[in-house]
Amino acid sequence: MASLGTYLRLMRAGFILVREGVVSSLPADELPGPLKFGHRVAGLLAKRQAKSAERTDRLARAVERLGPSWVKLGQFLATRPDVVGADIADDLSGLQDRMATFPEALARTAIEASLGRPISELYSRFDPPIAAASIAQVHPAEVTDETGARQVAVKVIRPGVRQRFKHDLEAFYLVSELQERYIPSSRRLRPVEITKTLEQTTRIEMDLRLEAAALSEMAENTKNDPGFRVPAVDWERTGRDCVTMEWIDGVKMSDVAGLKAAGHDLDLIADTLIQSFLRHTLRDGFFHADMHQGNLFVDPAGMIVAVDMGIVGRLGKKERRFLAEILYGFITGDYQRVADVHFEAGYVSARHDPASFAQAIRAIGEPIHGQPAETISMARLLTLLFEVTELFDMETRPELVMLQKTMVVVEGVARTLNPKFNMWKAAEPVVGDWIRDNLGPQRIAVDIKAGAIAALKLAEQLPDLAARTERFATEVGDMAENGLRFDAATSEAIGKAEARHTRSGRVALWIIAAASVWGALAIHPLW
Repeated sequence: MASLGTYLRLMRAGFILVREGVVSSLPADELPGPLKFGHRVAGLLAKRQAKSAERTDRLARAVERLGPSWVKLGQFLATRPDVVGADIADDLSGLQDRMATFPEALARTAIEASLGRPISELYSRFDPPIAAASIAQVHPAEVTDETGARQVAVKVIRPGVRQRFKHDLEAFYLVSELQERYIPSSRRLRPVEITKTLEQTTRIEMDLRLEAAALSEMAENTKNDPGFRVPAVDWERTGRDCVTMEWIDGVKMSDVAGLKAAGHDLDLIADTLIQSFLRHTLRDGFFHADMHQGNLFVDPAGMIVAVDMGIVGRLGKKERRFLAEILYGFITGDYQRVADVHFEAGYVSARHDPASFAQAIRAIGEPIHGQPAETISMARLLTLLFEVTELFDMETRPELVMLQKTMVVVEGVARTLNPKFNMWKAAEPVVGDWIRDNLGPQRIAVDIKAGAIAALKLAEQLPDLAARTERFATEVGDMAENGLRFDAATSEAIGKAEARHTRSGRVALWIIAAASVWGALAIHPLW
């Protein structure tokens, strides 16, 4: 049961969304009668200035009033167009994670508490914040050690954000539970599971040691990759509430004019961006899931530097094979293979007809053939694919939806750099190599090697397994011959439990007897 405070927070959120015109801006064509009436009432209650504003502006104002947790909810739902619809997801993706900075004194206190050392020992210079988001803010600083002075960026957690998120999360769970209970059609999307995913990702994002670990893992994966890197982490000055990393001197990828002025090859950067993302996804199964323009820099050497790895995505081997095979199937026009992959992966139930599913896949693939390659969006293709799979009861796969949404963002960034960007040409070296290595003859050798390693491990365990089996057979034989026996501790525990049960039974009998006497006296009084 939700607490009264949860209901009150939810009522406040609803009031703000109505007053800022968010509810009245949502489509109402398919709403049932009572909800349509509520939609009209919401329009009447909206502020006058909200009625003339764009929906994105209304969302931004509402989220700003609601607080950091709602910013994260909006950003998370922006990655789930299958839940909120493509149009609303686009609006939510425009939400800027910019909040008012909190006092520098609080940041210093948080750092000292997290690292157990005074600021003066950690940094030779610590400057006021330059940017603040819903969960943390960033301070420029300087570290001086035996190698000399170097500039760093210090990310510090926002005070009280964990407690605030905990309270707001109760309201999110309440809404998702009510949705599953009263809107059967929404159960396919698993709203409660979506809320759990939000909880998990945000809790991870609020432990800055985990972001540092993600940066470290990405750095290790990409150390030999051309044209891409992430900032180095200063682990000595990193804890749960703060992370210190290399300061990046570069041009933000959103500043196209600045990139041109710096003499960078924008076409090359666009190709490198897509190839890096696909390489991380297919080769490593680990990708930066928040690669918008504000998190991407180009350093003076022309290297793409990705920052803010609070949100990451992971794909298992099955998901990576699924992605590569469907892309390859669309490229070659082998729609039956694309359909088969869905069934083999278990994403579409076996009760559906594979031929009918292949027909639906063909409806997506055929329109793209004959078009100029630069007009074909890989991200759009995946979006259409997920829309079609809904007709065949494909359950939501959060990791695939996050991948699709990230691909939309990355491809969009690449097209701002090069409007004639050819996604397929840029992707071919990475996707082609992965397919040859993992789906061609080399895959057989890899599978044989993996099988041999598994067999060797099993052989190493055979003596232990044989001993366990012999011991089990002996115990079963003794049990059959002499009956079931307990050790002293088990017998004592059973005796105590039985005694408690007997005492409870006697108490219950006395209560029943007393109640019977009281009832008899009440019905037949003695006076």
